[in-house]
Amino acid sequence: MRMLSAAVVMVLLTAPAYAQTPNVNLIPELQSKSPEEKEQDAIKEKAYKDSLRKIPDAKASADPWGTVRSADAPKAAAPAKPKTKTGSSNQ
Repeated sequence: MRMLSAAVVMVLLTAPAYAQTPNVNLIPELQSKSPEEKEQDAIKEKAYKDSLRKIPDAKASADPWGTVRSADAPKAAAPAKPKTKTGSSNQ
């Protein structure tokens, strides 16, 4: 009786986990396009490329602080000498 109840408990615990596994088809059936669908795709692609040509080119970046900054960037300060511990010798 214990073995039967343990088996039932195991089945009941694994059933929800089994239900969560996705049913994924990794190799879908390939469908070829009809000539009409290929023609429609070509028309859509042409319209998309034409719409991209209509977008104006960006002239310059919008930098609100551009007039505040100086033309020459300040040079980095010379690196400080590394400090040594007192009582240690560097030879």
